[in-house]
Amino acid sequence: MKKGIIILLAAALGLGACNKFEKGEGDMTYKIYKSEGKPKIQDGDYVKLNGVQTVETNTNPDSVMVNTYDNERPAFFAISKSMFKGDLASGLKLLGEGDSAVFKLNLDSMEKYSGQPKPKGLKSNIASFTIKIEKVLHKGKDPDSIFEAKKRLFFESEYKALNEKNKIVEPAKIAKYVAENDLKVTTAPSGLQYVIFAPGNSERATLTDTVLMDYTGQFTNKKSNGKLNVFDTSDAKIAREAGIFSESVQYVPRSLPLGQLPQGVIQGIQLIGVGGKIKMILPSKLGFGENGGGPINPFTPLVFDVELKGIIKPGAGLPLAK
Repeated sequence: MKKGIIILLAAALGLGACNKFEKGEGDMTYKIYKSEGKPKIQDGDYVKLNGVQTVETNTNPDSVMVNTYDNERPAFFAISKSMFKGDLASGLKLLGEGDSAVFKLNLDSMEKYSGQPKPKGLKSNIASFTIKIEKVLHKGKDPDSIFEAKKRLFFESEYKALNEKNKIVEPAKIAKYVAENDLKVTTAPSGLQYVIFAPGNSERATLTDTVLMDYTGQFTNKKSNGKLNVFDTSDAKIAREAGIFSESVQYVPRSLPLGQLPQGVIQGIQLIGVGGKIKMILPSKLGFGENGGGPINPFTPLVFDVELKGIIKPGAGLPLAK
């Protein structure tokens, strides 16, 4: 993420940029952009927040590690006692509901106390957290058992509201993606929208087959840095560009049992033969539905670009990728 994007994000949150960084606990420094003057967060409280975590690498001054806005999924954070002076919990206790700030934390301390290794290729040992506190459930003097029940009801209420919003805006997300990408889609009776770029040969996969394919799965919204919002891909170049590349992943065509894929992907792949290329836009009912899964929220439409490399019949060996 470029610095200009950070500024735009701050502006979108109603943040000002005139404050200077102040010294906090330990190695932490911070800048409060907006303060509503509400009671500060305390140990034991439960908060709903949105945020962006960035680090400075040798190739990117603002490499994004976490962005709840891109994921369209706010974080729910139980405030515990600080693990070390200058950790994120100590920073959040400077804020109240509706407040926004950025915190710069020491990655060496974070690694030491959390056990999570630092990202590779760092240029500095500082992580920046740009935070917006959406809501705060204060524990006050409630016994733990009562507050746990309140937390559960709070989370369920917020999660239900998020799902209802996702359900309402889903058709608009699909329409916007189609329009912005100037796609001439065909719509199947199931609701699947697709564009076939290459039909491939005459062979078609059946539910008992395994398919060998290159693919990219993405959300309909772009990331805040303007890049594709990819959640999975077999293409190393796309993974790097999307910021999800992992050294532990083999970026090669994947062999997957067709019958175990999302219903919309099954339908789309059966429209092409080996050598075929297709873009599929799945409404959530053909993807991960009202429950979601992993990084995918409930009622989330998805886009899959697939090139079918091979069809493997039951009991047959793996064909060479074309």
